[in-house]
Amino acid sequence: QVQLVESGGGSVQAGDSLRLSCIVSGDAFTNYAVGWFRQAPGKEREFLGVISRTSGLTYYADSVKGRFTISRDDAKNTGFLQMNSLKPEDTAVYYCAARPGRMTMVPTRPADFGSWGQGTQVTVSS
Repeated sequence: QVQLVESGGGSVQAGDSLRLSCIVSGDAFTNYAVGWFRQAPGKEREFLGVISRTSGLTYYADSVKGRFTISRDDAKNTGFLQMNSLKPEDTAVYYCAARPGRMTMVPTRPADFGSWGQGTQVTVSS
């Protein structure tokens, strides 16, 4: 397993942007697809998107498509979640997760990922 550490969360106003980072250590970063999830109080963990390990293909949940962008910098062992036009309903704890190997299907469930970060709080006020 790898270790993941998120950063970049905070409190912002509606319409603002934030970029979350996820630094991965403990194994070759290029072996892993990186997914992003969020969890609001009282709700289930929600899939946001994923980026594949080598080709950089991305897949997004409909709820964030067009506003959120996932990328990766393999030289820095880091994944990114760029969030634009933030809304109060985006308030949640945001998590990154890693899944080894080639993506033969799009992993969208928490159980599809074996390693998780500790989460970072994002609060959007109106």
